[in-house]
Amino acid sequence: QVQLVESGGGLVQAGGSLRLSCTASENIFNLDAMGWYRQAPGKQRELVAGIIRGGVTNYGDSVKGRFTISRDNSKNTLYLQMNSLKPEDTAVYYCSALFGPRDYWGQGTQVTVSS
Repeated sequence: QVQLVESGGGLVQAGGSLRLSCTASENIFNLDAMGWYRQAPGKQRELVAGIIRGGVTNYGDSVKGRFTISRDNSKNTLYLQMNSLKPEDTAVYYCSALFGPRDYWGQGTQVTVSS
């Protein structure tokens, strides 16, 4: 069982920055992959950014060049640095982890970008 706790969401003006954090109850070095997803009202949940155990990252097309995923194994924490935020980035952001055959999810953190 892996527990994930997100933090760092909030309200920011367009063009601003936020950093999300996701702290895991498990040593994240042992996890197969971790990622950030988001879900806006009336829309499907979508991948924002992911990172696999080897460190390879991937990003959704809409955030490439603006968001950066990273991790600190010593703190069991995953980060999402979000720059040049746009109103369309407004959503609930979820942290996820893949560990063996199961995936785990955090409770989500709201990010609201005002125009």
